[in-house]
Amino acid sequence: MALGGVQIDREWIGARASVTFTFLVAVLSVATGIANISAAPSGPLVQYVPELVQQTVGFTGALTGFLMLGSAFGLRSGLRSAWVSTIVLLPVTAAQGLLQASVYSYPLVALSAISLPIILLNHGRFTRELDLTATQLAAIVSLVGAQLYGTAGTYALREEFNGVQSLTDAYWYTIVTGSTVGYGDITPASDRASLFAISVLLVNVAAFAVALGVLLTPAIEARLSKALGKMNESQLDLLDDHILVLGYGELTEPILEELDEKTQFLIVTPESERARTLSERGYSVLTGDPSDEEMLEKAKISLARAVVVATNEDAQDALAILTARQLNPEIRIVAAATHRENVNKMKRAGADTVISPTTIGGHLLVESALGGEDSEAIADRILGEDDERNRQR
Repeated sequence: MALGGVQIDREWIGARASVTFTFLVAVLSVATGIANISAAPSGPLVQYVPELVQQTVGFTGALTGFLMLGSAFGLRSGLRSAWVSTIVLLPVTAAQGLLQASVYSYPLVALSAISLPIILLNHGRFTRELDLTATQLAAIVSLVGAQLYGTAGTYALREEFNGVQSLTDAYWYTIVTGSTVGYGDITPASDRASLFAISVLLVNVAAFAVALGVLLTPAIEARLSKALGKMNESQLDLLDDHILVLGYGELTEPILEELDEKTQFLIVTPESERARTLSERGYSVLTGDPSDEEMLEKAKISLARAVVVATNEDAQDALAILTARQLNPEIRIVAAATHRENVNKMKRAGADTVISPTTIGGHLLVESALGGEDSEAIADRILGEDDERNRQR
């Protein structure tokens, strides 16, 4: 992709980069906020920022960082609301970095400024609406309701509590009671206050338990999907500039080894057991028919860099090539033919390049047997040239 005449790798400005930069800003915001709580300001803006503001933004900077972590996980799920919150929070983190008036805050300001245009550039990639289930809505309502109940009740009975004078004190007591921390700085001074404190404890513990279950359930489902060799919708939404490997066979294994750690790729295979095995090895796998239009659209063939088709079944490979070419006429398709007579058929199906490994291997072996150039030396030279090209990139 070219911006202002400069060629930029899509991996640095794509949807995955948006998630990565947001996560880095979140971590840096938390770390900077904690560091500046106790550190003495030492930047050029110290004389212009009141000391109270410097101390306050140290705490709020850490809190903003935790909010940014939530936005990062939301972006990973492709949520539009997470994109909006990230756009709002990035200027906040930058402003907090400046107001902290410390040299330790400059990396946070710079990273926030760099991240903002990248997030804006990918506004079209985060389109999923926040669809809360009835259980999730119940968890939110119960959690908020428990806090309101505890705060309002404690403040209303403040005369019967030791140490409650304001709404802040009442909310503090609700939090430490519900979290079962119980610092003991605020205590009930009557039977009615004691009974109310018990109700606050029960209501808040129940609300936290419901919320915890709702948060853990999606994570467990994601782990189960991975164990079964499936990608969830949020993972598929973040695919961009990837290689699609359609099908799996003996010819596919060395291809995966070459692609691994070089670029992002997705394997589409109809075999559930094979998909599970490949997923356990750390590969991204989508279980389904590689020649099915809906499956290839789900695999984001419109955003893919290239398609590789190399199984042992030439007829099935040709059908997958034909479907891929129809869905994306511009994409580059590379295929391997098990039988030499199928090379032209695959090209007519839409492949740009078709290689017959058995034919090439046989040719090299015969040349070597007849006293020609050693086939092993030819293979080593090809691999050496390939490594050199990778280093130049």
